[in-house]
Formats: sequence, C-alpha cells, structure tokens
Amino acid sequence: MTPIRFSREEVAAIAAKLRPYFRDELDVELRDLPAEMLIDFLAREIGPFFYNRALYDAQAVLKKKADDIGEAIAGLERAE
Repeated sequence: MTPIRFSREEVAAIAAKLRPYFRDELDVELRDLPAEMLIDFLAREIGPFFYNRALYDAQAVLKKKADDIGEAIAGLERAE
C-alpha cells in the first residue's frame, strides 16, 4: 500500500496541532524536524488503520443510501 502523503501545508498544520499537545501533555518542545518525522511515522505506520476505517465508514454510508433508494423504488411500485 502506498503510504499517505501530505503537502507541506498539511504537514505544517498537523505539526501546529502536535506542538501544543506535546508541550501541554508531555512537557516536550517539538521542533520542526522531529515533528515532521513523527508525522511521517504516523502516516506510514498508523495511517492505514485510519484509511481503512474511513473506507468502511464510507461503504456503510453508501450501503444505507442504496437501501434507502431500494425502499423508495419499492414504494413506487404499482399494484397489478
């Protein structure tokens, strides 16, 4: 599977979310390079779990919509 890739802007936005968490919860100042390395690690090692969950969730939504359409079509049937 191809690892998840983020744009420079996305990496910067993710790092901006990580820094306060590391500072407030772990008392660690997260600098640019370690933040980027952490993001790369998370995307590579944990990202597939999130990706797969999103696929399952999207599949469930599509199935529900297909079921709704099927019910709507059945409601349009005419008695013989």
